[in-house]
Amino acid sequence: MKRVIIVEDETAAQLILRSMLTSVMPDVEVVEVLESVEESVDYFSKEVDADVVFMDIHLADGDSFRIFQSVDINIPIIFTTAYDEYALEAFKVNSVDYLLKPFKEEDLRRALDKLQRLTSSERESAKQQRNEMVQSVQGDSVQTLLVRYKDKIIPIKREEIAFFYTSEDQVTLTTLDERRYPVDKTLEALSQQLSGDEFYRANRQFIVSRRAVKDIVVWFGSRLALNLEVETPERIIISKARVSDFKQWLQSVHRAS
Repeated sequence: MKRVIIVEDETAAQLILRSMLTSVMPDVEVVEVLESVEESVDYFSKEVDADVVFMDIHLADGDSFRIFQSVDINIPIIFTTAYDEYALEAFKVNSVDYLLKPFKEEDLRRALDKLQRLTSSERESAKQQRNEMVQSVQGDSVQTLLVRYKDKIIPIKREEIAFFYTSEDQVTLTTLDERRYPVDKTLEALSQQLSGDEFYRANRQFIVSRRAVKDIVVWFGSRLALNLEVETPERIIISKARVSDFKQWLQSVHRAS
């Protein structure tokens, strides 16, 4: 087990994982590092020669589970994540292997040893369990979000939501009629639980609802700037690497509308 692919958009995490892999397997070869859903779909749509993929759940242009909607990956996968109760429970139930950030060398050794001991039939079974887990996580979308306001708990239907915004570790939900509520979940957790047809992780600060998108401006450096039906605390920029994915998402949901 020498040839490794890393799917990770954080440079620090890439370097740490590379260093640990070299420590555990001195002859390891990192054959590719991918940083987005779009890049990964393009890469895995071709024939790939590798022994294992380390795949972060959350990438700059969305959760990595979206990769499996477009391509079939036959290489064993070890997911990596910095959180979260919701995702980890899904992994445990389905016996899908994962590494929790910050990485620990003993956990990496355990995951690789476990993978190396699997027979071909066990690997096929693990792939089936992984696919079932991905489908179950994607399908479990939130219909109503409960938020706290003063001494009350208020249900907010997903149809009412315009966007989520994070600043200084605080996430705020804004509705289409411009009510604002603090939310005790991270954007990463929310992106797992919200319908991918209706909500898009625009960047590290925003998740936007398709209902809220008013128009799009071509921005500097081949990027896009989104204007919503409600005021936002800062301009929402779609990076150049994610423009194609965003347009595809917006066109598909408009066709479905």
